[in-house]
Amino acid sequence: MWSAIGAVIPFTQRRAKSVSALGETQLIAAIRRWLGAASPRAPFGMGDDCAVLPAGHRPQLFTVDPVIYGEHFDNTVPPRGVGEKLFKRNLSDIAAMGGRPRAAVVALALDPRMRLAWLEGFYLGLTAVSRRYGVPIVGGDVARHDGGIVATMTLVGEATGSRVVTRTGARAGDWIFVTGVLGGSLASGHHWKFSPRLAEGAWLAGRREVRAMLDVSDGLAKDLRALTPPGAEPALDAAALPLRRGCDMRAALCDGEDYELVFVVTGKTDTAEFLRAWRRSFPRTRLSCIGKFARCGARPAGALNLEDYHGFEHLR
Repeated sequence: MWSAIGAVIPFTQRRAKSVSALGETQLIAAIRRWLGAASPRAPFGMGDDCAVLPAGHRPQLFTVDPVIYGEHFDNTVPPRGVGEKLFKRNLSDIAAMGGRPRAAVVALALDPRMRLAWLEGFYLGLTAVSRRYGVPIVGGDVARHDGGIVATMTLVGEATGSRVVTRTGARAGDWIFVTGVLGGSLASGHHWKFSPRLAEGAWLAGRREVRAMLDVSDGLAKDLRALTPPGAEPALDAAALPLRRGCDMRAALCDGEDYELVFVVTGKTDTAEFLRAWRRSFPRTRLSCIGKFARCGARPAGALNLEDYHGFEHLR
């Protein structure tokens, strides 16, 4: 139910409109209805203690991420948007490894006052993403959690080719690239409206010059540290940072929840040719070369010092 300020409240004091009116068994039956074809029949979907997935012939990928009420979303995000965000932030992790998603499970911890209508909207969001990317939801769990909402997805994927791209492998002299634009994800709604870079990640995994990759979730200034090789430091060109409209450099470096790919290519790469190849494959996805890794103490004059910027730090 939408309020005058455009917010939707997940909880209700009317028991008949809440999940407690159904109980666990009937709620799971409702979830089956909401998911529809997005969840196959057992044993390849909901119904047993575990779902069964056919064995793959390529390296398998596993990731898990939650959305938590008050942390990853609030009443300004529609329930469908919350479901979409949960699914897509997990898909973004698979994209960051250059992988292909295969199947998902969802665990819910819910306050008994949870509105059934809100939860139905949440599952409609999951269903929409499931259909869009061809990834079935094969199971999950429901538990009680007084005072909040925690929805957690575990996503299984596999490599799209002979390798997966990890965060390690960069060297001093390598170039740093990022997709899309950065900053202002919360104010713009990008944090739940984004599209995971699955096709782009798979393409990058097939390029031999790509050494390392991750997705930008906690802010470029923080996440880039995970790609930095020993004895080196990022040397970024402030003018090259792709800023979202209305954002400044600090927002681009620190805001987080951009879900863009930041990756490293060998220093011997012809960057102009690499950019041309990218535009042929992804003419609508912006790609920017934002700097390179310099040896510690040899950062060029004018390059950004990332020690002056900090992204999101969990548990602090």
